[in-house]
This record gives sequence, structure tokens and C-alpha cells, in this order.
Amino acid sequence: MPSDPKEALRASVRAAQDRYEGEAEATRRARQEAFAKAQEAGLSLSEIAAEVGLHRSRIGQIIEGK
Repeated sequence: MPSDPKEALRASVRAAQDRYEGEAEATRRARQEAFAKAQEAGLSLSEIAAEVGLHRSRIGQIIEGK
């Protein structure tokens, strides 16, 4: 039995955060790639922005990796 009964809870919280950060990064990259591909295929930043509800300048930032 662990000396600190809260240690299992702490480990669970850390593991959940690690999973979240990994999934968030993968999702960010997938979005950036999708936006870039759409732009390369001929959609304007405004057209991409209209589809996802963001401003066109934000779309440009996402494509640039900012």
C-alpha cells in the first residue's frame, strides 16, 4: 500500500494531462495540414475561414504555424 493515498490520483491526473497534450498537438498539426492543403488546392483564406468560423488572418497564422 502506498504511503500517500493520493499518489494514485496524482499519477492519474498526470497521465490524463500527458494524453491531452499529445492529442492536442496531433489535432493542431492535422488542422494546419488540412488548411494548407485547402489553400494549395485553391480555397482562399476567407473561404477556409467561413467554413470553420475563424477570421481569415487567423487561418493564415495557423497555416504558418503560429
